[in-house]
Amino acid sequence: MTKKTLILCLFILLKFVIQYSISAPEYELHRDEFLHIDQGKHLAWGYLSVPPLTSWTSYLILLLGNSVFWVKFFPALFGIFTLIIVWKAIEELGGNLFALILGATSVTFSVLLRINMLYQPNSADILFWTLLYFALLKYINTKDNKWLYLMGIALGFGFLNKYNIMFLVLGLIPAFAVTDQRNIFRNKHLYFAAGLALVIMLPNLIWQYEHNFPVIHHMKLLSKTQLVNVNRLDFVKEQFLFFIGSIFTILAAFLSFFIYKPFRKYRVFFWSFLFTFSLFVYLRAKGYYAIGLYPIFLAFGSVYFEKIFTARLVWLRYASVLIILILFVPLLQVAFPIKSPVQIVENPEMFKALGMLRWEDGKDHQLPQDFADMQGWKELAEKVDADYEKISDKKHTLVLCDNYGQAGAINFYSKYKNIGAVTMNADYIDWIPLDEEIKNVILVQNADDDDKDRKKEQPLFRKIALTGKIENQYAREHGTSVYILLDAKVSINKILEDDIRENRWE
Repeated sequence: MTKKTLILCLFILLKFVIQYSISAPEYELHRDEFLHIDQGKHLAWGYLSVPPLTSWTSYLILLLGNSVFWVKFFPALFGIFTLIIVWKAIEELGGNLFALILGATSVTFSVLLRINMLYQPNSADILFWTLLYFALLKYINTKDNKWLYLMGIALGFGFLNKYNIMFLVLGLIPAFAVTDQRNIFRNKHLYFAAGLALVIMLPNLIWQYEHNFPVIHHMKLLSKTQLVNVNRLDFVKEQFLFFIGSIFTILAAFLSFFIYKPFRKYRVFFWSFLFTFSLFVYLRAKGYYAIGLYPIFLAFGSVYFEKIFTARLVWLRYASVLIILILFVPLLQVAFPIKSPVQIVENPEMFKALGMLRWEDGKDHQLPQDFADMQGWKELAEKVDADYEKISDKKHTLVLCDNYGQAGAINFYSKYKNIGAVTMNADYIDWIPLDEEIKNVILVQNADDDDKDRKKEQPLFRKIALTGKIENQYAREHGTSVYILLDAKVSINKILEDDIRENRWE
C-alpha cells in the first residue's frame, strides 16, 4: 500500500468515525429521514416530494434491519465517495501529497460533514454534481468520449435523486458557449450522452406525466411557503460559512483559472459556477442548494497552492491545513447537534448571530429548525403505542397524522412494526389503506389545531378522547395531541376517499 493510499484510507476511516460522533444522545432522527425511509416500503418511479433514487437506498436500509446505524451509514458513504472523487480530481490535475491532504481536509471539515449527517437526497446530490464535474475534467484532459457518457450517467441518476442537478446543466451550457470548450457542441457524442441521460430519467418523467407533474406544484408551493422568506444576501453569506476553513482554497481556485497558465483551459468551471450561482440567487434558493458546486474547486485550489507554496514557503503548507481545522471548530459548535437543547437555549448568542434560529417561517425560535426536527419523536410513538395496545380490533384501526414527520416517526419508533401510520400530507396520501373497513382511528394533530374538542369527528365516532400530548418543549412538535376515536358510526373509508381527492395537492 502506497503512502497516498494509506492516507486516503485514514481520511475515509476518520470520516466514518466523525459522522457517527457528531450528534448528542438527546437527538433522534430528523423528520425528513422518516419520510425517505417509508418510501422504501412503497417503491415507485416517483413521489410527490422527490424522485425515486432515495427510495432504492431506503429499501436496502429496510433489508438491513432499518436501524439508526444503517440510516446514518449511507449519507456518510455518499460523502466518502465525494471525498474520493475530489482526491482523484487532484491527482488528475497533477497534485501530489500536500494537495491531496489539503483537498481531503477541506472536504472532510466542511459543511459536507453536516449534510452527510442526515439521510436526505442532499448527500447523493452533491456526489452526482461532483462526479459530473470530474467527468468533464477528464474529458477536457483526454478528449475521450467515454467521459461524456459518464457525465450523462451522472446527470441521469442525479436527476433521479434530486431535480436540483438541472441547475448545474443550466449553468454549464452557457459556460461552454463563452469559453474555448464551445467546440464540445460539435461533438455528436455529447448529444448521445444527453440521450443516455434522458433514457435514465425517462421512467420518472413518465411518472410525472401520469401524475400531472406534481414537481411543478411542489416547486410552486415551496416558492410560496419557504423560498419567499429567503433573503438573497443571507444566501450569499451562507456560502462563506459552508467552507469557512477552506474558503481561501476555493477563492484560490477561481483566481488560478486566470493567472495560472495550466488551468486556463478549465475556465469553463468558473463560468459554470458563476451562471449557476447567479441563477440560485435570482430564484431565492436555499443556501444548501449550491453546495454541490464547491467540491471540484477544492481540487483546483489545493493543486494551485501546492504549486505556489514552494520549498521556501513550506510552512504555509502546514499553516493552510491548520487553518482549516482551527476555523472549523466554531462551526462545529453551532452547525452540529453536539450541544443539548438545554445548552443551546441557555447560550443562544452564537446561533442567533449566525441566523441559525430562524426557521423557514422567517421567525426566530429557541433551537435551529433541524435540531427541533430531531426532538419528541420517540415520545410521540410511545403515546400512540399506548393507545394502539388498548384497541383489540387492530386490523380495522388507522393511525392518521397531521404531517409526514409524525407518521414516519411513529412507523420507525413504534414497537408495532406494521402500525402503518399515514397522513394526508406528502407521499403518505397515496399510502392510506382503504382496502379494509376502518372502525377506529388514532388521530395525531398539530398544536395549532383549532378543533381541540374534535367537533368535526364527534358525529362520526361513538367515543372520542384526548390521550396525550408531546411534552418535550424543545420539539418542533411540542403540544401535538393524540386522540383515540372508537367505534365509527359512518363509513370512514368514504370520508377518507373524499379527503384524499381534496388534499392531494395540499
